[in-house]
Order: sequence, then C-alpha cells, then structure tokens
Amino acid sequence: MSFSQDFLWGAASAAPQIEGAWDVDGRTPSVWDEPEAGAVRHGENPKIACDHYHLYKDDVALMKQIGLKAYRFSVSWSRVVPRRGQVNKKGIQFYCNLVNELVSAGIEPMVTLYHSDMPVWVLEMGGWDNEEVSNAFAEYAEIVVKALSDRVKYWFTLNEPQCFANDCSHQTPSGDINRATRTILLSHGRAVQVIHRYSVQPARVGLVIMGICPIPVEGIMDENAALEMTFSERAGVMGMGWWMDPAILGTVPEALKDTISEADMEVIHQKLDFFSMNSYFPANFHDYPDRTNPLVQPGMPRCQMGNVLDAEVLYYITKFCYQRYGLPVLITENGTCMNDRPCLDGKIHDPQRTDYIHRYLLALKRAVDEGIPVLGYLYWSIMDNFEWAYGYDVRFGLIYVDYPTQMRLLKDSAEFYREVIESNGENL
Repeated sequence: MSFSQDFLWGAASAAPQIEGAWDVDGRTPSVWDEPEAGAVRHGENPKIACDHYHLYKDDVALMKQIGLKAYRFSVSWSRVVPRRGQVNKKGIQFYCNLVNELVSAGIEPMVTLYHSDMPVWVLEMGGWDNEEVSNAFAEYAEIVVKALSDRVKYWFTLNEPQCFANDCSHQTPSGDINRATRTILLSHGRAVQVIHRYSVQPARVGLVIMGICPIPVEGIMDENAALEMTFSERAGVMGMGWWMDPAILGTVPEALKDTISEADMEVIHQKLDFFSMNSYFPANFHDYPDRTNPLVQPGMPRCQMGNVLDAEVLYYITKFCYQRYGLPVLITENGTCMNDRPCLDGKIHDPQRTDYIHRYLLALKRAVDEGIPVLGYLYWSIMDNFEWAYGYDVRFGLIYVDYPTQMRLLKDSAEFYREVIESNGENL
C-alpha cells in the first residue's frame, strides 16, 4: 500500500517556542516567559524566540516552499485572554492573519489550544489544582473556535498532558497528580464540547499524547510484552493509558477511581476523530543510574538530547495504538535535534536529520502497508526554536534560525522532505 492521496504531510510548532512578542499587543505573561533561575540552560527565555509573531508571513512562505500540506501550531492562551473575562482582539487578529496566510498558501491549518504555556493569571487561580480552570479553559476555547473555525477544521485540545501535569512547580503547585489529572481531563472534555458546539464547519478533534512505547528485542521482550508495557498502569501519569483510556475508552485507571467520578466521565469521555501522538524514541533504552539496562550499548545512535534513535518505535507505537483504540492515527510530532550550523558554503547540511526522517517514515510506511489507517505525519519542528529547559542549544527544525539576526535558512533535510511530499512518499 501507499500513503493516501490526501495524506497530511506537514510540520508542527508551539506558540511559546517560536512566537516571542511576549508582552506585545496586550498579551500577558505565561509561566515560561520568566523561568525560574537554573530552569533553562544559560538563563535563556522565550521572550523573543523566533519572533514568529512579526515574521509569520516569511515563515509561511518557507512552509510553502517546502511544500507542506498541513501546519500544526498552538495558540497562546494569554495572548487571546490576558485576564479571565477579557478578550484581546489584537491577539485573536494575529491568529486570524496566520490562518489566512496558511489557507492562501494551500496549507491546512491545525490548531492546538494548549501547548504548556499556562497564563500566569491561571496559575494564580491555582493552576491544574483548581477545577475552575477547566471552565476558564472552555471559555478560552469558545473564543478561539468562534474566531477560526470557518477556516480551521482540525483541532487539538491539549499537547502532552503527561509532561505539563508532571511539571508541578510550573502548573500544579500542590504536586497532587491525581487532582491535576482530573482538572486536565475535564478541560479536554469541555473543550471538545465547545469545539463541536461552536465550530462553523464539521470539526475533527484530537488529544495529543506523548507516545511512550518499548520496542520488541529478541530474547528479552516479545511483541506481546511490548504491547502490554505500552499501556501498563504501572507507568502512572506518564503512561498513555492514564489519559487516553478515560478520553477514548471511557474507562478510568485504578489509581484514579477515587478521584474521577461518573459525572466527571460524562464530560471527559467525548468522541474523538483520531489518535494523535508525538513519538521520538523507544521507551526501553533508558540509562539507569546503576547501568543495569542490558539494552544500552556504547556508541548507540542518539540525538543531541541523549535519547536513543530507533525508527522501529514509530511502527510499533502506531500499530499498538490502533489495536487498542481503533482510531485512525495522526503523527503530530516526530523529529530529531542536533547542533546544526551554517557550513563554509553558507548552507545547512544535516544528513543525520535527513536519514532520521527517511528511516522513521519507512517505519511508518510499514504500518500503512499493513492496513493501519494513518492520516498524516507532522515533523517536529518547522523551525529551530526555544526547547524548554534546553534553551536554544538543541535544534529540531527543518528551517535554521539565527537567533540574533532572525535569519532563516532551509536545511538540506527540508529539501529532502519536499521531495517526499512531492512524491507522496514514493521516493522512500
């Protein structure tokens, strides 16, 4: 089989990582704008980042040059709602302008409502500790959906709840993971309801999970064991089942049964149109402090963050998630980071990233060839950006960004990806 003719070849980004303009045109701060001392390498912050807020037209032009069919971006909650009960018209206008630019370029806009950048005013309400935040999130979702849904049909409520729920110092002051989980899942459910209630056109909705999956290893873990471990409740808040079982299957992990009620589940368990996930590396190659993991060998291929690279994870996680949830799969993030820089010829030669994309897409095609419905693949990320605690040291982008000058350059991997898109994956 081949990738479908309407396959969504795209790339992704997140507002706090590229937009900058942190206090421009009425936006109020998010928890990431002034990180705690020592939280980010070199004391860096995303106040300017890639200045996408001012350079979005140039960025969309580069996306068109690459040939993207889809672009997933997130909306900054505090840019749209600077304080509860307020609507920032200039903030909404930015996203209207961005969507218009994408549509004009023939690129499908895909909107994520929340990608880790909690407004400071929401944190002051108690963050994910406070159930009322789920109502505030629904109010925010309504504003965005009413503004953009005539041109946007793909929506994602939240990105990687495992990560921001576990980041207690930023978003869950009490550290009560069960309470935070309940508020986050209620926020998701209420947002799905809002999207379907107010969308001008039929909406397609997902919840983006960080895909955590081991891969089979001969003599150590067979496929059945890898499948069981992928959804094991032992993973707790970091597991996919902790979040996706309530959202998709309507079932509650044992550890949450005293926290999430039947009435809560009527809100949380909403129909989703696809299983959307971010996948980067296998889960069974962790470096334990006592060096007891026999799978970890010297010189294994790793990204700049140190994570082991093995493309088989994209095949297995796609297969496992389809088997469990029965929904078409959309890869919302997949990519690798390294310390790219302009070479003497002025170009960005990144053969390792090109090889990474090639290998991972071959693994995804293996799933497609087996009849698993895969809707699309969104490379992370469209451009180099602020990478949370790593600051600006690691580069994931198809587009190189020189941060002091904001100069953009397409990398060699962007050219390879353009050829993949042009051939609909037949050149793999």
